[in-house]
Amino acid sequence: MNKLKKIAAMMALCILSVAAHAQEKQEDFMRSNGKIYVVVAVVVTIVIGLFIYLLNLDRKMSRMEKGEK
Repeated sequence: MNKLKKIAAMMALCILSVAAHAQEKQEDFMRSNGKIYVVVAVVVTIVIGLFIYLLNLDRKMSRMEKGEK
């Protein structure tokens, strides 16, 4: 059991080091082209849209529960 934990920890550390190295290159690429701001704007727009949709849906459900139209 102890050997299995060591192997799992070693694999996790290897994966994390590769992921950290890959993220560093992608971040520089996105920032150098200025595209990171476009990505952030799109994500924020989608989240705001979902939030507004859920608020409207909640209001409609509340009206239906009360029996109003």
